[in-house]
Amino acid sequence: MIKSMTGFGRCEITENNRKFTVEMKAVNHRYLDIIIKMPKKLNFFESAIRGELKNYMSRGKVDLFITYEDLSEGASGVRYNKELAAEYLKYLNEMRQDFGLEDDVRVSTLSKLPDVLTMEEEDGSEEELWLELKKALDGAAEQFVESRISEGEHLKRDLLEKLDGMLKLVDFISERSPQIIAEYSQKLRDKVVEMLGDNTVDEGRLITEVTIFADKVCVDEELVRLRSHIESMKSALTEGGSIGRKLDFFAQEMNREANTILSKSNDLEISNCGIELKTEIEKVREQIQNIE
Repeated sequence: MIKSMTGFGRCEITENNRKFTVEMKAVNHRYLDIIIKMPKKLNFFESAIRGELKNYMSRGKVDLFITYEDLSEGASGVRYNKELAAEYLKYLNEMRQDFGLEDDVRVSTLSKLPDVLTMEEEDGSEEELWLELKKALDGAAEQFVESRISEGEHLKRDLLEKLDGMLKLVDFISERSPQIIAEYSQKLRDKVVEMLGDNTVDEGRLITEVTIFADKVCVDEELVRLRSHIESMKSALTEGGSIGRKLDFFAQEMNREANTILSKSNDLEISNCGIELKTEIEKVREQIQNIE
């Protein structure tokens, strides 16, 4: 099977009065680029999150959104920093003595100073948090992969249809090429007869001219290589896996052969066919950019 690089996945897990929600979406990208947005308290798990996601994807620009809620009633508590309060009080007393000020320090005053009293969320251990987060992460990633596979199957069918159409164009050029040489030979013969006014034709010279012409317009090698690249791409699509880069290489080679065919062509039908071939190759290349 093949996977598209576009996808979406979402999972919500609520356990032990904690709720994790994970959403991810992706678009095509040459490499794997993961952008994570999550609460600061989960930053510790960033490396583990990236490592886990690499089990599910190898290419694409992935936006990952994680939210966390603690649903327990006693989720928050007050922390009293006695050491910091003592230090504040020490310096306040020094200021009173240095400047002869009235001693108006009260508990309410001291408690309002920065970080003397702080609110803390009472969480479980890091291991517990990671196991719950990982469960939500895996659930979203599995849904994400399923959406990529589904879209990949659509891409595969579309690409195979386009490749079959390209083979028909290659067949047409293969059939048309010998006819061009025969038509050129007849036109050359008719021209000689017209110019000489009789049916006396130097067959040796005629064969030489036709041979030179045939060598200039011959695209047999290009057609063989083009057909080979098309068949190789069809085989890769059937085999599946992470084939995006391989398919892109085949498409580049196909485009190169089509350009050569067009440059050698002096026949309107083959030129039109070559242009259509290049158009289809470009469509294939655009589709390939979405394959992982």
